[in-house]
Amino acid sequence: MVSQTLLPHNLPLSYVHGKHIVFTYVSPTDRCGVLIYDRKTKERIDKIPFEKENRRGNVHYLVTHGYDPDKIAYAFYDGSNTVCDKYARAFLSPARYAKKRKPEENLAIFKNDDFDWGEDKRPGITYDEAFVYCMHVRGFTAHKSSGVKYNGTFLGVIEKIPYLKELGVNIVELQPAYDFNELYREGVDEPVTMDEAMEDYKKQPSVKLNYWGYTAGYYFTPKTSYSVNDPVNEFKDMVKAFHEAGIEVVMQFYFPKGEDALHIPEILTYWVNEYHIDGFHLMGDNIIINEIIKNPFLADTKIWYYGFDADSLYRGKNPKVRTLAEYKDDYLYVARRFLKGDENMILAFTEQFKYNPKMTGSIHYLSNYYGFTLRDLSVYEYKHNEANGEDNYDGNDYNCSWNCGVEGESSRKKIKELRLKQYKNAVCFLMLSQSAPLIFMGDEFANSQKGNNNPYCQDNLVTWLNWGDMEKNKEYYEFFTKMVSFRKKRKILHMPEEMKLTDYKSVGFPDLSFHSDSAWRVYTEYYIRHLGVMLCSKYASDKIDGSSNNIYIAFNMHWEKHEFGLPKLPKGYVWKKVISTDKSFAKKDEGQREDFKVLPRTVDIFISSKERSGGSQSD
Repeated sequence: MVSQTLLPHNLPLSYVHGKHIVFTYVSPTDRCGVLIYDRKTKERIDKIPFEKENRRGNVHYLVTHGYDPDKIAYAFYDGSNTVCDKYARAFLSPARYAKKRKPEENLAIFKNDDFDWGEDKRPGITYDEAFVYCMHVRGFTAHKSSGVKYNGTFLGVIEKIPYLKELGVNIVELQPAYDFNELYREGVDEPVTMDEAMEDYKKQPSVKLNYWGYTAGYYFTPKTSYSVNDPVNEFKDMVKAFHEAGIEVVMQFYFPKGEDALHIPEILTYWVNEYHIDGFHLMGDNIIINEIIKNPFLADTKIWYYGFDADSLYRGKNPKVRTLAEYKDDYLYVARRFLKGDENMILAFTEQFKYNPKMTGSIHYLSNYYGFTLRDLSVYEYKHNEANGEDNYDGNDYNCSWNCGVEGESSRKKIKELRLKQYKNAVCFLMLSQSAPLIFMGDEFANSQKGNNNPYCQDNLVTWLNWGDMEKNKEYYEFFTKMVSFRKKRKILHMPEEMKLTDYKSVGFPDLSFHSDSAWRVYTEYYIRHLGVMLCSKYASDKIDGSSNNIYIAFNMHWEKHEFGLPKLPKGYVWKKVISTDKSFAKKDEGQREDFKVLPRTVDIFISSKERSGGSQSD
């Protein structure tokens, strides 16, 4: 009989206890047990059945003596089947990506926790300072243009951390980076590459690649095929390197139907303790979100989810630190429709622009791993998912996108100029809105997925980031980084809570106000497609650009020119245009006084500055 002191408390985890190894397995049958292998030779050295008296419900236990946990690997048998331990903390050897796992690659091992974390600590990024970069670990550096030594791996990501830091990123969100089987063919066991699968797709339609990883997985170990030799330590190296650079790591976890929701807090706690993870984006159909939030071990961990009943969770009191954040598509659809000039969008856009709840954070984005990239929004009006092998039926049919008059790539100068402008407009939307902005990898230099809005099964040039695009799309990248810097320098653009739209400090202006053709008046008729926004910097503790520098943003998404009514400034101050998404602005001195006529489909940004004769005001 197994001693109660050796049994795990909640999850059926196999573990080392002193000189003993406790194996734990879940099965409704008694025809199951443990298979023990020599870690070096990978030869099986023992087969031990579970005893009936060591069963609690459907959980079987076995305590072994005399085996060195550093020299063995193991799996389970259940009837005639060999079963991998779904709760394994590490596997014997890294699996090759897009290959059926060989038996020895499914062998679990016990790994000593001898990693040196040094002085590692969480960067503690608040949502009002956050800039989030969502990435697929493999796709981020798989392309040879990435220039890294270890393409498509955790180590490859480490090599790119200086780039992310320079870009201004302070939170990375990882698509599933826990272990999962990315490739499977129903009823067939031999290894298959995705190239082979796609060439023979019509003959063998059961071949699938889950490149994204939204499937049940081995939730206690990093993805083995994203490593070079040691997924556990290489993942820890990555997290430690991110923290040293002041960047937090948030992991996506997908739990499909069938996964026990009660296990989720244990899984998340494990990653916080073992891998120093800063937060989780929870996805799936079976998530008991309130129970997760109430877990005391996760009290200071970021939790991202579709939505929360914050009033009930916090009983009407604001939390000391906002750890929860809403992660939903509301901003995406409103901003995309306003961008392309849909009617009746003014009120909806003002709400999304200022949205910034007190009790939780909010993540806003115009693009993500699903849907069109930021650039493809102005290149494709229709999805082009034929390569996915589902006759283009997969993915969203309506993406709120506009191709600027031509579907797909075009060499026409006017089309290319308009697409560049629309991209810049989208970047302005992202970086000027109040909550925490997120981009998907490559959006900063106009990455394209060729119109594929659901590349879940594409492990190729469609999803691999081509770093050569940074130089190819240099104007895109330079404008993006300019807007990141503009946002970062001005606290009024990313306040800790939603602005009140009133002059509660009696400084002469509200913290945030909306305008149109006339100052202090907003036209919201269905046909209106332009909006003015003023932010008063005296409401922010902004020591960088000075409290006197107010910001006025003229959003003209109409295909016609509009004159904006800017509020009158105190004596000695003037409005000066510092940024415009129209190419003509680059030919003018930034410090000149400008009229307030805004060109079609253009965003102009003005700041209030002291009037100086003969001088210029730079951004």
